[in-house]
Amino acid sequence: MSIRQQNQGSIVKPGFNPLGAQTTTILYGLYSWGENGSGQLGLVNRTSYSSPKQVGALITWSKVTGGLSHAVATKTDGTLWAWGLNSNGQLGLGNTTDYSSPKQVGALTTWAKVEAGNNYLVATKTGGTLWAWGTNDNGQLGLGDTVDRSSPVQVGALTTWSAIGCGAQHTVATKTDGTLWSWGRNINGQLGLGNRTYYSSPKQVGALTTWSSVACGYSHTIVIKTDGTLWTWGSNTAGGLGLGNTTNYSSPKQVGALTTWLAAAGGVYYTMAAKTDGTLWAWGSGAQGKLGLGNTTYRSSPNQVGALTTWSSVACGYSHTLGTKTDGTLWTWGSNAAGELGLGNTTNYSSPKQVGALTGWSTIAGGDDFTLALG
Repeated sequence: MSIRQQNQGSIVKPGFNPLGAQTTTILYGLYSWGENGSGQLGLVNRTSYSSPKQVGALITWSKVTGGLSHAVATKTDGTLWAWGLNSNGQLGLGNTTDYSSPKQVGALTTWAKVEAGNNYLVATKTGGTLWAWGTNDNGQLGLGDTVDRSSPVQVGALTTWSAIGCGAQHTVATKTDGTLWSWGRNINGQLGLGNRTYYSSPKQVGALTTWSSVACGYSHTIVIKTDGTLWTWGSNTAGGLGLGNTTNYSSPKQVGALTTWLAAAGGVYYTMAAKTDGTLWAWGSGAQGKLGLGNTTYRSSPNQVGALTTWSSVACGYSHTLGTKTDGTLWTWGSNAAGELGLGNTTNYSSPKQVGALTGWSTIAGGDDFTLALG
């Protein structure tokens, strides 16, 4: 969820040189806003803010993810940092103390990807190993038990893990061979294993080797295959699976027949997805206006958000949505009770609203009712 989180962008962007290729490193600062009762904004206080605030002065952040009330980020040097609520050891610091500013997790410089669920984290290292920590009451850490961990613990011994996604209490991941694996809570069939049995270690979803990107909502899963098709399963409350109904499914179901899906994100009972043509689509619960369709109506099949073809990324919090456009502008909509939309107020909006006038926004992530972004 993380509930919901856009695939993190790279900080290395190609530059242009008429005499030959070169690479330009773009450095990003970290910004946060919204609810801050547990210090999840990383601003050394517990004051909530309704507009973006920079976290420290560093401009070496590369990836960020938000959980229920905690946040984790990596820097360009491969180090991992965490802050916010730590009741179950989800910060990975070896204790259960909350922190309102970033704290380094260990001393390693090999962290690659990280995703947050409700009070737990899953991460990969550059060597392809998979690590997890935090609450584990439903086996969501994949460690073969239901014991909480307050420090990173390796999931098995494999070095072939690739994409990862976290829901509230379930985890989904791909391997480099294109296979798909899942574990944790499965009450709505969100593991895609054809049943509703909980598993505390990774289980393969079918036998296909064509799975590509993964995303999770609160209790549903969204995956894109290498052929550009979109597949969903799990809880279908309010039509969040996009299948034209509200029936839960415990195995993958294709959303329509299109092969142009590029990226997806999930929140509480809703899904957002972008196509290769730059259009943005939404379905599921429209409460608080989080679908961005100008109303609070529920939709059980994909509906286009406006008519623009310039969307580049999308991310979901619990009930608010963030998107960036190709011009680097940042847009938000949905629930805004804690100022999580970054618009300087606490008014809900049912259509995209631009956050300030800046055009340098990169990676975005939504927590429960707070937001993180690199810019």
